[in-house]
Amino acid sequence: MLKVWLLLTFGSRNTSYSSPIASLVLTDSSQLTSDSQQLGYGKCGVAVIRITGPKSSEAVTKIAGLKLPLQPRYASLRRLKDPESKEMLDKGLVIWFPGPRSFTGEDSCEFQIHGGTAIISAVLGALSKLEGFRPAEPGEFTKRAFHAGKLDLTEVEGLADLIHAETEAQRKQALLQSEGILSKLYNTWRETLIRVVAHVEAYIDFSEDENIEENVMDQVEIAVKDLMKNIENHLTDGRCGERLREGVRTVIVGEPNVGKSSILNALCQRPAAIVTPIAGTTRDVVELNINIGGYPMVLADTAGLRSGVSDAVESEGIARAHKYAHSADLIILVLDATKYIAWTNQVQPSEFTEFVKNSVTDLNLDYISPKAYTLNSSMNIESNCESTKKCLIIVNKSDLVQETMNLKNIPQQYSNVVPLSCKTEDGFPALLTHLEHHLAQLCGNPSRENPCLTQARHRHHLTDCLSSLESYFKHSQTDGDIVLAAHQLRKALRHLGKITGHFIERMENRGSYIMLSLNKPSQQFDVVHGLCRCWDWLLWNFHLFPFFL
Repeated sequence: MLKVWLLLTFGSRNTSYSSPIASLVLTDSSQLTSDSQQLGYGKCGVAVIRITGPKSSEAVTKIAGLKLPLQPRYASLRRLKDPESKEMLDKGLVIWFPGPRSFTGEDSCEFQIHGGTAIISAVLGALSKLEGFRPAEPGEFTKRAFHAGKLDLTEVEGLADLIHAETEAQRKQALLQSEGILSKLYNTWRETLIRVVAHVEAYIDFSEDENIEENVMDQVEIAVKDLMKNIENHLTDGRCGERLREGVRTVIVGEPNVGKSSILNALCQRPAAIVTPIAGTTRDVVELNINIGGYPMVLADTAGLRSGVSDAVESEGIARAHKYAHSADLIILVLDATKYIAWTNQVQPSEFTEFVKNSVTDLNLDYISPKAYTLNSSMNIESNCESTKKCLIIVNKSDLVQETMNLKNIPQQYSNVVPLSCKTEDGFPALLTHLEHHLAQLCGNPSRENPCLTQARHRHHLTDCLSSLESYFKHSQTDGDIVLAAHQLRKALRHLGKITGHFIERMENRGSYIMLSLNKPSQQFDVVHGLCRCWDWLLWNFHLFPFFL
């Protein structure tokens, strides 16, 4: 077992940072952070104490006894001593990471010590005796890395998702995002918009100059249309990335006593829901997180659906079941095999379709599409279609049906139907295969070629960006007001920048554009690809306008 404690130090520097989350100015004294208590104490094999800040070298020299200059990224076995009493505390590894080549961009070090409670307390107590050392706030190391420009907002979110990933597919998606796959995509779009804005501004300022190409606005229009198409395609991903990050909301519905709770318990492999022969045992929604084939599922058991209920509690449970099903990504409809046989006395495809149709009608399941129970239907609903939902039909209690009424023939005509017996566990391998197939369709396959949206925040800003680009065409083509059109482009650019943590400001006194990076000290300007241009000097002296498109 490994535990990590974080400590931060501060010196005399007074560097101000601009926070993109809360509009505050944080100085060194207010942002020195540390979080030794929040992870809790407990016995473990190895504990890691991480330190960052201008005075990190003092911990290495005064606690570990290393001499300056320190060798970077080299593990030294040292005796750790109290800086005042010189009493030995423990023997462990010490690693020095000089800034800016560290996670936080500052001078940092690690103490890898034994994980006993007393040892950890002693080392932390010794560090607290050094001037300027304090515990880190939750997530402050990552926050400092963000301020130092080591990570942008999408990479920070990817890192958080990677830490909280519980399934293999979640790990893959989070790892790709933490490596900057979304950051690269959004930065590419942002750089395209920067060029477009620069051209439109130049056209406004120098439209009467002969050095401006006549077709410059046509080229701008082409670039904006291509960008809009790319953003639209990115937005119509069916929420695959968000489902994979949060889990596919799956609900089990059906009549009372058809085996819904038994199926839930079998899938989560523990008695999470109460199972009794009494109809209406489940009254509320029972929600669990499970892993199916590497995909996350938020599985919910619900109250049995029936009409003519006089019990107020059961009526509320039924209402909650319908409400949850309306918002679910995948619906599992459980039917009773004995009722089907009693209804038809034969296993015929046409009869089964009619039986399911009647059941859906009787239970008021209007959100289940007829495609779910038509012959040879795989229920491949388009990912961007929110009006219909994926549905899997389970015919439970198949063990109670006579051998002459073989329900195993049903899947041959219906690819979305699974005969099952919770008592004998017959049919569970097929159920898991069907569930994994549906989850793979709903979550997609994380890849570098087609990165997916993972946050509602991204979708919000991209939607606003697309709206601003549409307004650009309205003002430039319909109204003929190029100045207002340029304003809409700047708004679109700002929305893109908010996703990664960057924004664009115009320096009116110079007639040029500079990108200010929210994840760097405000004194530092990140000049994107030499985009800080003095237009009149470039245009009049070098005639370089066509070069920038």
